[in-house]
Amino acid sequence: MKVIGITGGVGAGKTQVLSYIEEHYSCRVLRADEAAHLLEQPGQACYEQLVKLLGKDILQGEQIDKQKMAAVIFQDKEILAKINAVIHPAVKHYILEQIAYERERGAVDYFFIEAALLIEDRYDLIVDELWYVHSDIEVRRQRLAKGRQYSAEKIEAIMQGQLSEMEFRRHCNVVISNNGDLEETYRQIRELI
Repeated sequence: MKVIGITGGVGAGKTQVLSYIEEHYSCRVLRADEAAHLLEQPGQACYEQLVKLLGKDILQGEQIDKQKMAAVIFQDKEILAKINAVIHPAVKHYILEQIAYERERGAVDYFFIEAALLIEDRYDLIVDELWYVHSDIEVRRQRLAKGRQYSAEKIEAIMQGQLSEMEFRRHCNVVISNNGDLEETYRQIRELI
């Protein structure tokens, strides 16, 4: 089983690429955001630590309210760093467990990990290859404005917090161009796999 990390800037089209891969190949796709959400549930690895750090005000019943949590952590970089120090290692541990499980099961040919911070969190030590989904900045801006209704300010703030084009390319083995012609994007994937 080959382990491949998929990364790229916000709005690059990682979801489209992974949806195509899931539909056409024998694989398991694990999205780090979904793993984090799972680990933030009551009784899971991060739940108690997050409630301890942020207080019970972030709860809606027993569940962590994502909007309340976001409102607290994005106002305070120190709290954000503490939250990341809880969530990121737990997600990485979960991903390693899932890779081991799939290797033992032997049912899929590929294991894809999608995460924004694959490079920063040194997933290059875990995966066989890192793939970078690239889209031009203007294409990404249009997608985010249209698809997610993000304001220009929000788009700019998110992009400023991400790695540069040069950094993505420096760390990744493969670049998939995804500027709007999906058939061209899919052709690249077919060639790679």
